[in-house]
Amino acid sequence: MTELVPQTHDVVVALDIGTTKVCCLAGRKNTHGKLEILGVGKVDSVGVLRGVVSNIEKTVNAIREAVDICERQARMKFRVVHVGIAGQHIKSLQHRGILTRESDHTEIARRDIDRLVNDMFKLVLPPGDKIIHVFPQEFTVDNEQGITDPIGMCGVRLEANFHIITGQITAVNNIFRCIEKAGLQVAELTLEPIASADAVLFEEEKQAGVALVDIGGGTTDITIFHEGIIRHTAVIPFGGNVITADIKEGCTVMQPQAEKLKVRFGSALATEVYDNRIITIPGLKGREHKEISEKNLARIIQARMEELLDYVLWEIRRSGYERKLIGGIVITGGGALLNHLDKLTEFHTGMSCRVGLPVENLAHGYRESVNSPIYSTAIGLLLKGLQDVEAGRATAAGEHAYGDGADREPSNVSEEKSPSWLDNVFRKTKEWFEAEPDVDFNKK
Repeated sequence: MTELVPQTHDVVVALDIGTTKVCCLAGRKNTHGKLEILGVGKVDSVGVLRGVVSNIEKTVNAIREAVDICERQARMKFRVVHVGIAGQHIKSLQHRGILTRESDHTEIARRDIDRLVNDMFKLVLPPGDKIIHVFPQEFTVDNEQGITDPIGMCGVRLEANFHIITGQITAVNNIFRCIEKAGLQVAELTLEPIASADAVLFEEEKQAGVALVDIGGGTTDITIFHEGIIRHTAVIPFGGNVITADIKEGCTVMQPQAEKLKVRFGSALATEVYDNRIITIPGLKGREHKEISEKNLARIIQARMEELLDYVLWEIRRSGYERKLIGGIVITGGGALLNHLDKLTEFHTGMSCRVGLPVENLAHGYRESVNSPIYSTAIGLLLKGLQDVEAGRATAAGEHAYGDGADREPSNVSEEKSPSWLDNVFRKTKEWFEAEPDVDFNKK
């Protein structure tokens, strides 16, 4: 067996812990700036329910297995991974931040925006929630609105609208725990639909307005872009698994048979089934064979997919961008492999639709192995990791990784310089004067 070399500084490893699969991808940028895939490890997931870790031990075993396969292909021993997070607990909210600057003569710098972003991390959230991402949307400089990048402008009052994504602390900690137990460190935690968007959406689509619908096994994630900015994120708590469950009930077959029926013969549009073939399923322990018509199978699938699309439409309407999505809908994730789903989506929503494949950023020759919507999230996580490395926010081999699960802000916020001794004295004095009077002194 060949000896594995340690993970080099230019190689990024992505880990997509899904409801139906755990997928590990290793990659790096080639000389043309395209993504070169070095290894792919994909195994069935059994310890995850609706995108959230429900069994630590089973999840750790699946992670180890997927990482081992990927390490053997890449001939490298991994230390640090970029991980995705999803699940029903993910919520999003809008908030406005204001920063009053000392002088209107100095230019607005990156540190001013970082201060605004850092302030968002101090928001009071419901118990048990923590902020995962903070995305600035439009800025306002001294009442001048609609500015996308205020760096270099002059002004005293800097305001910004923020799209904030939160998740449950326990769900985040469980992901960290699983990765630690698998002997790895977390370099960055990214919301999975945002990673998928990096992999399958074109810049023109994000500008025009587009809804990305990532249909996984346990959840369906929606991300809405308009004018290049994330406007809305949502998680629908069911995905491809409910279709399998419906086939199991409707056709009275076992779960593995229902999954095979869906994958091999399933269609999201019953009218597209012309030659109504009869599918024969072996009976259980010497019992009679079962016969199911392909059209009836399609009817079961179509009914559930229409219900899912109703939820998608409701979220698009709730975002307020229903009439602004020129790019329509892009579907990705394992659920997008269902035959004629793009047609059903167009008929049901009245919007144009395409299936998003994560091939745009891949180097030549790597398209076949990962040319599937199943790998959208993992490839997106790789791209995100490479962006962080290029921007100097982290190194692929992980000098800045925080595998201890510490409660730490994501690396998209640059840290402020440590205050001087004098600053600390001023701050302490200011806090003392502004402090609320002690309750004990107010007793009558």
